[in-house]
Amino acid sequence: MGEKIVENRTFDEERALYGEKDLVVRNCRFDGPADGESAFKECEGVTVDGAFMNLRYPFWHDRGLTLRDVEMTELCRAALWYSRDVTIEGSRLHGIKALRECADVRMSGCDIASPEFGWSTDGIEMEDCAAESEYFMMRSSHLLFRNVRLSGKYSFQYIEDAVFEDCDLDTKDAFWHAKNVVVRDSHVKGEYLGWYSEDVTFENCLIEGTQPLCYCRGLRLVNCRMEGCDLAFERSHVQAALTAPIASIKNPLEGSRITLPAVGEVIRDIEGATGVVVVSG
Repeated sequence: MGEKIVENRTFDEERALYGEKDLVVRNCRFDGPADGESAFKECEGVTVDGAFMNLRYPFWHDRGLTLRDVEMTELCRAALWYSRDVTIEGSRLHGIKALRECADVRMSGCDIASPEFGWSTDGIEMEDCAAESEYFMMRSSHLLFRNVRLSGKYSFQYIEDAVFEDCDLDTKDAFWHAKNVVVRDSHVKGEYLGWYSEDVTFENCLIEGTQPLCYCRGLRLVNCRMEGCDLAFERSHVQAALTAPIASIKNPLEGSRITLPAVGEVIRDIEGATGVVVVSG
């Protein structure tokens, strides 16, 4: 049997297309007085091409889902949960908790305005997207982000196995407890960056904000510029090659080595703060 096609219709009932397989939905609206939930629950092999979605929980427990030019409003809450093999292109995800506990997700050209987006997702590629979110991508793993612009606090906490390239991240308390992360050619702005992280590397990055990268293990900075940074690297194990002066370094732990053109102050007021600071300027 071939694909079924549904076009130019409006659905507002509960579970309107529940359990459908090999379905193409074009230019449809999910809105109306019945205020039904879970329009595409338990579906497989569904493509939605052009849709207005104003109802809750539309894509739960789906497999092989493709969304193109889909508008999810603020009322489209918790849109994608427990779904696998998902492609989202050129869409607007504007409801809270839009993506959670999904796997194998690919996103491109999307606009995200969704607090608590992406929690506990395993395998997500995101390219050419803009996001506004708090607690973005918490406890997720196997991330690949390229040209992503983010604004919002508490992002990427507890993530594992991730690569970020050419990203612009304006975010406070980011990368706390992160493990096995590489950030390349990116701008990272925000206070208290990366505390308690493990095996995180920044390459060719601009880093801004007070008290960055404290209580870290296996931290590496390669050819990075730090601006507005003070009390950096407190109680961290770090290997850093910096390209600009910073205001202060505090208690780098034994085995650390930090090379930079100048530093205003190196504070050592605990035992074990014997990391080497080399001023090359």
